[in-house]
Amino acid sequence: MFIFLGVSVVYLLVLLFILFQSYDTVKSIMYWFYPDLVHFRIDNEKEYGVNCSDITFERVWSHVDVFAFGHFFGWAMKAMLVRHYGICWTISVAWEITEIAFAHLLPNFIECWWDAIILDILLCNGCGIWLGMVLCRKLENETYEWESIKSIPSTKGKIRRAVLQFTPASWTHVRWLDPNCTYMRFFAVYQLVFFWLVTELNTFFLKHIFEIPPGHPLSVGRIVLIGLIVAPTLRQYYSYVTDPRCKRVGTQCWVFGAITITEAIIWSKFGLELVARTQIQNILLWLLIQLVMSFICLYICVLYAKRNQSQLETEVIKDSQASTSTESVVKPSHAQHSKVTKRKNKFVNGPMKT
Repeated sequence: MFIFLGVSVVYLLVLLFILFQSYDTVKSIMYWFYPDLVHFRIDNEKEYGVNCSDITFERVWSHVDVFAFGHFFGWAMKAMLVRHYGICWTISVAWEITEIAFAHLLPNFIECWWDAIILDILLCNGCGIWLGMVLCRKLENETYEWESIKSIPSTKGKIRRAVLQFTPASWTHVRWLDPNCTYMRFFAVYQLVFFWLVTELNTFFLKHIFEIPPGHPLSVGRIVLIGLIVAPTLRQYYSYVTDPRCKRVGTQCWVFGAITITEAIIWSKFGLELVARTQIQNILLWLLIQLVMSFICLYICVLYAKRNQSQLETEVIKDSQASTSTESVVKPSHAQHSKVTKRKNKFVNGPMKT
């Protein structure tokens, strides 16, 4: 844990150093380490998502390249980090919506509907999520139950608990993201989805602004580094939002939040011309959609969890009834029990003397 925290702090310091440099200085440092980047340029004239009505097997198959396998293995890793089918699928669909919302800034986000729905969401992402969850089960990893709601038996109690969030009993202690509050749990899931999508966006904006190829060691190395940092971050965040005994969010979460925000500030600073073309209505609509999707995801997961719990309780009751019935059938009579007890005492104590 301390190793990951140390690596996170070092990466954050590197980002802060880059933040206070000029664009030319950062590019010069990159060229010094990687001279092959000197002649690489982003092709802004290339067209994406054209002739989407032309759907043939050959054309669909031509899109199954190294990036498709990258999607597959990437989502397998993400599933092993999140460990929840519902949230993984929510993030998968939300990312395709994110690409639509930011396509006016990054042309490579433009893709045909069948590429986004069939290849990305259903095949690459879906199979990757399934593989990641299977690996978690085989490795006997703990499954994260982000939707769990504890110690609130009724809707009235939930509403009362939500109102009490604004009227704390003590003015010196505030429990943000209270595990016992339904609304705080919803906000916790929304915050998780939001930070995840911003982290993904940082990857593409940094590559575009600093002109780095997708398969370059800088790009791949950052993705691997973020994956290693996210693992303990999610564990700490999950403990904080689900365990009432956890009173404070972990240091790793704060450092990762600082990393995500600093990366966003970096590409915003060095890509002012690109950011200036932002369509505000697209971003606001994107935020609203993420909010709605997070609510729907959490609501469905709660219903599914309650349904499974009800079925489990029914099975337990049936098993207990069957066990009681069996015991009543084979239970010896009182006379037989007394006779067996006398024989046992005689065997233990020996014959009685007269």
